[in-house]
Amino acid sequence: MANYGRGENMDKSYLAYHETMDLHEILNMKTVSLLKSKLIQGIVFDQDLRALMEKDVQQSIQAINELRDLYEHIPNLH
Repeated sequence: MANYGRGENMDKSYLAYHETMDLHEILNMKTVSLLKSKLIQGIVFDQDLRALMEKDVQQSIQAINELRDLYEHIPNLH
């Protein structure tokens, strides 16, 4: 993470622009993967596979929430 700003913001770390783009791409990929898993769960009849997919869904939700928390480290471009 880069350190931008002066004064009060001196101690606050921000993501560099390429890190911001990477974060955005990863978040998009995780979101699409989550949606796909939820949709496919509806047509899966094998209970073991369905349970595995539900575990993947829960882990994806946790990962998305963690990635969203990183958005506070994106510098204000205004």
